[in-house]
Formats: sequence, C-alpha cells, structure tokens
Amino acid sequence: MSGWSLRLYEVADELIWTAKLNAAWIGFTLLGGVALGIGPATLAAYDLARRRVSHESFHVLPAFQTAFRREFRRGTVVVLPLLVAGIVLIGNYLYFAALGSSASLPRLACFVAFFGLAVISAWLLPMAVHYDLRLRDLLPKASLVALARPASSVVLLFVLVAVGFVAGTVPVLGLLLAVGGWIQLDSWLCQRFFAENEARLHLKGNS
Repeated sequence: MSGWSLRLYEVADELIWTAKLNAAWIGFTLLGGVALGIGPATLAAYDLARRRVSHESFHVLPAFQTAFRREFRRGTVVVLPLLVAGIVLIGNYLYFAALGSSASLPRLACFVAFFGLAVISAWLLPMAVHYDLRLRDLLPKASLVALARPASSVVLLFVLVAVGFVAGTVPVLGLLLAVGGWIQLDSWLCQRFFAENEARLHLKGNS
C-alpha cells in the first residue's frame, strides 16, 4: 500500500470511528432520557476514546454499553454539574447582553467564566477515566492542571473552538462527528499531556 493510500485509509478509519463514537454517545444519552444519560454516556465515550488512543481493539457497542453501566452514577455526578454550570453561564451572558452596554462587565465575566469552565472540563473528563481519583478530587486537580499548564490549556481551548466552528458552519458534520470528534481529540491531546507530566515528575524523582 502506497503512502498516500495508507494515509487515506487512516483518515477514513478515524472518521468512521469518530462517527461510531458520536452515534453511541447520542444513542445512550437519549436512552437515559438525556438528563440521566448524558453523564454516563460522556464518561463512557471518554473511556473508549482513551482505549482507542492506547491502540486497544474492541467492538464499539458492547464496550460502550459496559462502560455506560459502570459509569452511570459517577458520570451523572461528574458531568451534570458541569453542564448545569455551563447552561447558567450562557443564560446569564445572554441576559446581560440584552441589557446593553450598561452590563458589559458582568457579561464579560460570564464570558470568561464559561471558557474557564470549558478548559477545566477539557482536563477533568479525560482525567476521570485516566486516573483513579475520588470524585471530590477531580475538580481541584483539573483546575490546578489547567492553571499550571497554560499553553496546553490554550491548545485544548483552540481545538474546542475549532470543532465548535466547524459544527456550526457545517451542521451535518456537527451532527455526525462533533461530539465524538471533540472527545477523541481531547482524549488524544490529554493522554500526551498526562504522559509528559508523568515523565517530568519521574525525572524530578530521580534527580
């Protein structure tokens, strides 16, 4: 197989995988009635994305179903508060925007807080399936990492905005690939960031 053929195959394979992950996330979110499905579906998707990055071989549907059941409670506790906080910040932003220039400062505060929440979530969700951490430790540790690694946080935010832009520009791609694509990219990047951090800590321990 030639170099170009191999690259095309790899791209097609990644797109098919992303579409499967996206479809599984949508399906299991709906299966849980959205409110009770989105949390475990999200952690299940991150778990499968982590396994994909690690080059594990598995069938998507049974693996997703197993992860969904396992993460039902934890996924709800982890994801729903983040989702509610995001919705509240968006609602506040729109409210202050409707007030005009007199509410520019609170509007800016909501804007900054929303993207801060997005960055912390981008660290927290891969961390939840990569490390064996207690629920109460996830938010503090994700917040600390987001602040300690600003360059990596900017990369995650840029990728998130790019995925959101593509999804908004091409709605069909957004429906078929957006969530799965973001979860896979977020997992891929964070796995590398985690490995770099662990290697640095290991070197410090040996120094």
